[in-house]
Formats: sequence, structure tokens, C-alpha cells
Amino acid sequence: MGMIKITDEFLDVTSRQAKQSPRRRMNYNFHPSHEDPFHRLLNAMEPGTYVQPHKHENPDKFEIFLALRGRFVVFIFDELGNITDHIILDAREGNYGVEIAERTYHTLVSLEPPSVAYEVKAGPYTSTTSKNFAPWAPAEGDEAVPGYLEKLLATVGLSVSKK
Repeated sequence: MGMIKITDEFLDVTSRQAKQSPRRRMNYNFHPSHEDPFHRLLNAMEPGTYVQPHKHENPDKFEIFLALRGRFVVFIFDELGNITDHIILDAREGNYGVEIAERTYHTLVSLEPPSVAYEVKAGPYTSTTSKNFAPWAPAEGDEAVPGYLEKLLATVGLSVSKK
């Protein structure tokens, strides 16, 4: 395959899959396997999905998010869970992306449907070393997640659009 075209139609399909997923998000991997040294993927996310704050260390890996559609907020945290920085990613506003340094706690929150980011990070992926989850944040599926997300957004004066 000489070229993969990232078109509106491609984003529509991935967004529909995210909307139908119990987790309210869906990846489309461009890399051929988890062992690949360079991971590239679409990350379609609907409001209400939750990615537990985490960092990538041991092995250290940076991560890049580029907003292709919709709006996201990316939060950066200190070791105690305090927000130290954030950015709203929205290509319509000229905020296209962010590169997150290794060993940095972070999370990405979808602010409106449908939102799709292009994500880049080093591979390979292994479930035991891919993410170091923040001990101060609820785990995915925990009943505290909706309140935690609401608190994060309120801290920076944001809310989720239900469009």
C-alpha cells in the first residue's frame, strides 16, 4: 500500500465506531503490529470517554496528539495530581497539537462529538510497560470517573458539548 488517505470519510467511519463502543473511543492503527518501533494511530473520542492520567517511563516515551476534528483538552499534572498546564486542541482555533515529554503525567479529554486526534508515540507496545497510571486518579470504569472528569474541566473553566 503506497498511501493511506486520511479523509472526512475515514474520520467518519472511525468516529461512528467510537460512538458505538462501550468505551466511547476507537483507535485505528496505521502501524502493522504492537511490536512496531513507531506507532501512529487515529484516536476517535466521544465526550465522556476517560483515559486515566498516565506517563510513559521505563521505557521513556514522548507522545504527540494532533487535532484533526473536534475539540480536546490536554492536561499536564505534577506528581501529586495538580494540573500544571493545559491546552485546548482545536484546529479551527489554530491550536493543532501538542508534544508531551516522557515522564509527564497527562490525559486527553474530548470536549465535543465527534473528535479525532492523530497520535504518535514510540513502540513497541506492551500492556505491562506502556503506561504508568497515576495513583491519584480513578481507574477506567471506576464510579468516580464522571465526577473526576467534571472537576478537571471545571478547574480550567470548561464543560463538554453534547452537540
